[in-house]
Amino acid sequence: MLKLGRKYQHLAHDAGCGCLNPQLQQVSRRLDAFSRRDFLAGLGVAAASGLMARPARAQAPSGKVLFRQARLFDGRSDALKDVQVLIEGNRIAAIDAASNPPPDDATVIDCDGRVLMPGLIDAHWHAILAAVPMQVLLTVDEGMIFTMSTAEAQRTLMRGFTTVRDLGGPAFSFKKAIDEGIIAGPRIFPSGAMITTSGGHGDLRLPFEIPRDGKLSVSERFGGAAIVDDAGSLKQRVREQLLQGASQVKLVGGGGVSSPRSPLDMTTFSEDELRDAVSVARDWNTYVTIHATGEDAVRRAIAAEVPCIEHAHLMSEDTARMMADKGIWLSTQPFLTIEDAASQTGPGVERAMQIFSHTPRLYEYVKKYGIKVAWGSDLLFSASLAMRQNIMLTHLANWYTNAEVLRAATSVNADLLALSNLRTPYDGKLGVVERGALADLLVIDGNPLEDLRLIENPDQNISVIMKDGTVHKNAL
Repeated sequence: MLKLGRKYQHLAHDAGCGCLNPQLQQVSRRLDAFSRRDFLAGLGVAAASGLMARPARAQAPSGKVLFRQARLFDGRSDALKDVQVLIEGNRIAAIDAASNPPPDDATVIDCDGRVLMPGLIDAHWHAILAAVPMQVLLTVDEGMIFTMSTAEAQRTLMRGFTTVRDLGGPAFSFKKAIDEGIIAGPRIFPSGAMITTSGGHGDLRLPFEIPRDGKLSVSERFGGAAIVDDAGSLKQRVREQLLQGASQVKLVGGGGVSSPRSPLDMTTFSEDELRDAVSVARDWNTYVTIHATGEDAVRRAIAAEVPCIEHAHLMSEDTARMMADKGIWLSTQPFLTIEDAASQTGPGVERAMQIFSHTPRLYEYVKKYGIKVAWGSDLLFSASLAMRQNIMLTHLANWYTNAEVLRAATSVNADLLALSNLRTPYDGKLGVVERGALADLLVIDGNPLEDLRLIENPDQNISVIMKDGTVHKNAL
């Protein structure tokens, strides 16, 4: 753990900092040796501290589960179908419109006319960073960080998000813990460290870490970022994320809202460097996606044939047309008000205001030119802000029908995930309810095709949450 001297203490702490709480300091000392390598073993220590939210009791059904008397939104259609759906293991085995008797060995969940739909997918999430305040991240108290992230993973799943694409953070061991059932949380498509340049978005080095002198910064050792300034190092860092299990790799093409010293208008990697990274990912049968908010950064990414661009709120209409012509994916967020970026301070507030003013125009371009667009929430540094994940989804109703919004967070986002090709971490279809697909399902108390705002209150309106054939919530 990084120990800051008094000279730099103000950079990480202030009077309202949660890590000055005596109880949290005690837990911090008890978890001092808690590293990424020790993460799985350390979870037991975190649970014993009493500060880690305990997972909901998952009911792992033996054999078969039948969802009876359901009205099905299959992830693609505009209308509901009256069906019953049979689950065997972690797969959808049958969709039956004839209401045949359930198998003798099946557990029956009677939906009583409620809507059955695929689990939600967030295409831009940070499993480690979403609920952890910046002050805690800067101290790199790994025990506290992973404890808070473990609690948030469960909350994410309980909001109905059964899959997330993680776009920056040390999520590899975290993903493994979820996949093995050690903790509750969504499926994770991990990127590993976001790869940036000196001064780019994600370069959060403290003053005593500049100049580099050949040493890795604290954030790099933690696995949140990788800072490179030459093509050879860039290719190496891309390969290192893939070596650790990345399903895709995230590059940073310019400045960002949450990096106070990286203005939105700047660009980072050259076109040739971006092409090198794209080539390495192709060699691994996957892709790179790039953080690019400003016009120049987006244009450079398009020229380098980057398959997916994140954000792009400040791009021009000509650039939007170019993106559509080349069939490039846009993964973006419907940021509308400061409530959607409440964790921002200082320069981040002003930059967020720029984003808010351009969001409506961005979605106009998307619809006008038919850009392939994915939805993500990209909420950072606050557990209370992370609770707006569902509201960020319903913001799409400003431009889309309710059915289109639900498709965006199910089958459309699943189409984006398919770009991971041979590096996909899960064997099976996501985002749809069809025979052979993975059994990630929600039962909604009401009809979200008529009232999309039902999604905004998952505690009350999501009655059943199943992920990978395991029931994590059943309020029926």
